[in-house]
Amino acid sequence: MTHFLDVLASLARDTPDAVALRWFGGRDGARVREEVTFAGLAERVERTASGLRALGMEPGDRVLFSIRPRPEGVVLCLAILRAGGAVVFVDPGSTPELFAARIAAARPRWAATEALLYAASSGPLRGIARSRGLLLPDYGRLPVRHLYSGRWLPGVPRGARRAARVLADDVRPTAGLRTAGLRTAGFPTADGGAEGGPDGRADGGDPALIVFTSGTTAEPKAVVHTAGTLGGMLGLFAQVGGLRTGQRAHTDQMFLGLPAVLSGGTWEIPARAPKDDPAAFARGVAGADSSFLVPADVTALLDVLEAQGADGDPGGVGAGSGVDSAAGPAAGSAVGPAVLAVGAAPVTVALLERGRRVLPGTRWIAVYGATEILPAAMTDADEKIAAASGSGTAGEASGDLVGRPLDGIGVRIDTAVVGLDEDPPGAGSGGGADARAGADGGAGAPGEAPVVGELVLTGPSLMAGYLADLDAGKPRATEHRTGDLAYQDAEGRIVLVGRNRDMIIRGTVNIYPGLFEPRLRDLPVVADAVMVGVPMPDGDERVVLVVTAEDAAQGDAPRNQGSPRNQGIPEVRAGTDLARAVEAQVGRVLDHGALPDLVVEASHVPLAGRSRKPDRHALVDLVSPLAGTVRA
Repeated sequence: MTHFLDVLASLARDTPDAVALRWFGGRDGARVREEVTFAGLAERVERTASGLRALGMEPGDRVLFSIRPRPEGVVLCLAILRAGGAVVFVDPGSTPELFAARIAAARPRWAATEALLYAASSGPLRGIARSRGLLLPDYGRLPVRHLYSGRWLPGVPRGARRAARVLADDVRPTAGLRTAGLRTAGFPTADGGAEGGPDGRADGGDPALIVFTSGTTAEPKAVVHTAGTLGGMLGLFAQVGGLRTGQRAHTDQMFLGLPAVLSGGTWEIPARAPKDDPAAFARGVAGADSSFLVPADVTALLDVLEAQGADGDPGGVGAGSGVDSAAGPAAGSAVGPAVLAVGAAPVTVALLERGRRVLPGTRWIAVYGATEILPAAMTDADEKIAAASGSGTAGEASGDLVGRPLDGIGVRIDTAVVGLDEDPPGAGSGGGADARAGADGGAGAPGEAPVVGELVLTGPSLMAGYLADLDAGKPRATEHRTGDLAYQDAEGRIVLVGRNRDMIIRGTVNIYPGLFEPRLRDLPVVADAVMVGVPMPDGDERVVLVVTAEDAAQGDAPRNQGSPRNQGIPEVRAGTDLARAVEAQVGRVLDHGALPDLVVEASHVPLAGRSRKPDRHALVDLVSPLAGTVRA
C-alpha cells in the first residue's frame, strides 16, 4: 500500500532546502511570516504524527478539524493522515442542532481547533460572535481530546495541547518515510488508474477525509475520501494547474496548495482569505504561476484590480508593493498569476470575459467537479467563450460547456433519469426517456440534437462513499451521479443543460432547498416557502426566500394551490411585514450557510408540470430584479 505523503520523502531528500510553504502576514498581507522547507515539512509531519500516536491517536480515529490554512494547520492535517486518522470538516456556523447531529454522525475522538474559535464559542468573544449572527457551538465542551492552533486564549479547554508542540523528539528528518516517485504515490497513472491496490485505488479504503455537504438533523450527509482517493484528487489538480517543480501557487485552497507542494513547487498561503482582503490577495498573487479561486472571490479580486487601474493603484495593489523578490515579481503595474483556476461553483462566460479583459496575461481555467469526485473536467476561457458564441471548432454549445474530462475520469450519460414533465433545457428532441441512444449517451448523428441525461462520473478521486452508508457496512461507491443534466459533444466535451436537483450554490456552500423549506413553512403566519438561487454575473448565486401569507390559501386547497387568487403571474414584494417577520426568524431554523440574502413575499407560488411543483424558474425570473439590489 502506498500513500501520497510518501512523495515528501523524495522531495525532502532531493530538494531539502527548497521552500514548500510560504505564509504571508502583516497589515498589508505582503510580509513573509513563515517559510517551511521540504526537509522541514517532512520532519514536522513525521514528528507530529509520532507525537499524536504517543498521545493516544489510533488508526481510524476521527478528528474534527477547524483550522484555516497556515503552516501549523497544514502540518497537523498531514500528520493526522500520516498517523492513520481521518480529518472531519464540519461547518461551525451551522445551526446548533445540525452541528450536534453531524458530530453524532462523525463520532470524533479528537478536535483540532483554532484558539480563536474556542474563545469565540465559549470565551470572552462569544458575545461579539452572537451579535454578528454567528451561533457557534461550545467547542470546549465537546467530549473529545483537544488540540489547538495559535496562542492560548481564554476558552481553550484545560488539558488541550497546542498543535505546534505535539512533536516526538526521537524522530529524525524523513525517518520512516518511504521514498517513492509520483507514479507510486496514489497519483493517476498514464492509463488513468492509481497504482497499489485493487480496482485502481492506492489503499485499502480507510477514511482519511470526511466532509459534510448537506443533510438534515436526522440524516446528515457526509462524503468520505481515503488516502488513495485524496491522492487521485491531488494528481488531477496537478493537471489543472500544470504544476511542476519550482512553481509558485498562491491560494488559500488546500486542494491546489498541496498538489503544488507534491509537484515540487511552493504553496504560498495568503494572510487572509481573498474575500476578506482582496487587495492583499491581489498583491500576493501577482506573478505567481497558479492560483485557485471561487467565482465570488474572482469578482472581489477584479473589483480591486479595476479600481487600481482607474485610480492609480490607491490600495498599493501593484506587483512591486513590498513583496521581496523571492515571493513576488519585479516592481511594475498589477499583474495576475500565469494560470488562474476557478471552480467550486458555476463559472460563467461573463466572469471569464471580464477576467480576460482585466488580466489579459493570465490563462483562465474553469474547473468542474463535486465534493464526491473532484476535479472532473476543465476548459479555458478561450474555449468556453468561443463555444458560447458559436465560433469554436465544434460550433455553439447549447448549454454550459464545462470542458473535457481530465485524464482518468470516466463519463457516462444516463438518459433514463430525464423527467417526463418537460424536456430539459437545451435537450431538444434528443432529451427525455425515449432518447435514441443507450445509457452511455453521446452526441448523436450529425444534425441530430444531442442526447441528454444525468452526468455520471468515475475516476481515481471518486469518494469511498457517504459516511452513513460506509458505517452501515455498505460497499464502496463505484460511480457518482452528479444530478446534472448534460451531454457530450462531438469532441467529447461535457456540456451541462440543467439540474435534476434543485441545489443552490453560493460561494463554496451547496444548499438543498428541500432540506429547509418544510421548517420554513412551519414558521408562524407562513403558508408556503420556496428557496431559489438567482444567478449573478460571476457565477455565484444569491439565495432568495419566497414566502406567502397564511391568508393567501383559500378553501380546502393544500397550501395556496388551486385558488382563483393564485392564478396568473404572482406579485412579489420585498420589505413587507411578513418578509420582515420571517427574516427575523430564519436564523432559528436554517444553517448559517443557508441563510437567505433576501426574503420576499409573493401573492402565490406559481406551479408547473403535471406534478404541480413550484415553478422555480418562474420565481427566479420574478425575484431577479430584487435580488440584484442585494448587497454582496
